[in-house]
Amino acid sequence: MPANKYALLRYRIIDRCLTNNMRPFPTKEDLRRACEEALYGSAGERISISTIEKDIWAMRNEGELGYHAPIAYNAEHRGYHYEDPDYSISGLNLQDQDLQALRFATLTLLQFRDMPVFEQYHAAIGRIFDRIHASGPGQQADQFIQFEQAPRTLGTEHISALMTGISERRVVRFKYRKFDATETAETERAIEPYLLKEYRNRWYLIGKPEGADAVRTFALDRMHDVGIDKARFVRDERFDADRYFKHSLGITSGSGGVTTFQWAAAPVLSHYLNSQPLHGSQRILDVPAPFPGWTTYAMDVHPTYELNQLMLGFGADVRPLSPASWVAEMEAIHRKAIATLTQQNQSGAEN
Repeated sequence: MPANKYALLRYRIIDRCLTNNMRPFPTKEDLRRACEEALYGSAGERISISTIEKDIWAMRNEGELGYHAPIAYNAEHRGYHYEDPDYSISGLNLQDQDLQALRFATLTLLQFRDMPVFEQYHAAIGRIFDRIHASGPGQQADQFIQFEQAPRTLGTEHISALMTGISERRVVRFKYRKFDATETAETERAIEPYLLKEYRNRWYLIGKPEGADAVRTFALDRMHDVGIDKARFVRDERFDADRYFKHSLGITSGSGGVTTFQWAAAPVLSHYLNSQPLHGSQRILDVPAPFPGWTTYAMDVHPTYELNQLMLGFGADVRPLSPASWVAEMEAIHRKAIATLTQQNQSGAEN
């Protein structure tokens, strides 16, 4: 490992030790142990006393660093300290809440470190994480913050190629298999790529098939043999991602226009919907609810599969109210589910 690879980080750790009023006058061994613990934990790598001596010299005298740190040895206490008690090499003068915010941000970044498209930045992301998290003792944010993660995200290996197609406006070609297709039923696609979008730990490509007038959505986990054409395409400037998804729930824009959906929610669910609306257009209606304590809502969105899945997930705590076609559709889905469950129970009883 190059001698100066983590030098700046060691300087920060030494500075932290010298400004720690709870453990004043650290020895060279104290500084060595602190650096080793912060950088390597129990991984077995070692930092020598001579490295700490060089670091102290650099902090005092290295002009390019610009620290000119007033580090002095106190013979009475047999340890080191800053002659100026208010000195610190941290020019940012970050407060605890600032460092906590940075740690949270690095944890967010760290989630994407192993994705193929970020492979070239793997080491850089790791260094950012190490440096931020070494800036304060006992601040292991990853121990009390946990992000939602899918056990396995398929299709991310295509992101790099698709990003190239989007940025360079090149047609991408791939083989595609729908979820409801047979094992061998796949089609060749040639798409003008416009946008990559993540929804519930899955990635999707929004683009226009060659010769088509409208964009469509393709799941990356159903693609393979992705390639990029040399020829460029002319992007349809009418496509605007924010406008395209303005009235959508999930990944589907919908082709049926915007519809006003009304439903009623049970008391506990209402608290969740009030604190985190399903859509920006969600609103409470000042009309009587079908049951005491329930709340009536409305929102203006496209009629999509994701809308139905979301409402079905609330089970008996939701009652669709309008439009009538949606109420009938949801009722049919519930009836089919009840029939399937009844058939399974009867089959189980016979066995």
